[in-house]
Amino acid sequence: MSGVVDVVLIAAVVVLVVVRQFRTRRVDTDRRWWIGPGVLAVLAVREPGLLDAHHRVGSAVLLAVELLIGLAVGAGWAWTSRIWAEPDGGVWSRSTTAGVVVWGVGIALRAALFGVGAALGISQDSSALVMALAATLLVRSGILAWRARSVLPEVEGGTADAPAVGRPAWKEPV
Repeated sequence: MSGVVDVVLIAAVVVLVVVRQFRTRRVDTDRRWWIGPGVLAVLAVREPGLLDAHHRVGSAVLLAVELLIGLAVGAGWAWTSRIWAEPDGGVWSRSTTAGVVVWGVGIALRAALFGVGAALGISQDSSALVMALAATLLVRSGILAWRARSVLPEVEGGTADAPAVGRPAWKEPV
């Protein structure tokens, strides 16, 4: 992809993800939470510029640091999200102001990392950023799915025709 298309695509994905996560949303506790981040990771790996051909070791180190930042941002974002269960068994989440801080710190660290790479003369393709975004979303989704299972209401009795009513919803403090 061209540089302009990459920038527009990455900005659109980030805006979409951030806007969606700062609204109250039902947490998907089934096994599909990894599909979106998986698609992003595959798209990033398919691009030929993931590593700089002239600076393989340096670009691999920058990519590893980028991925670590992505993992840390995903974990921080997940743990700063408010999560609660409703009496009907639905689990909901919403990012908090602390989540905005986590995103801000992550963006600042990524900008600094890009500056370091530019100072060293290492070409950095947008696919590294897409890979880090995939890592961020994968970790956040995984932690939220795990946290959601821990706040699900206990179900007593119930049949296929008459589902049981859970205990009152418990809201996790943030």
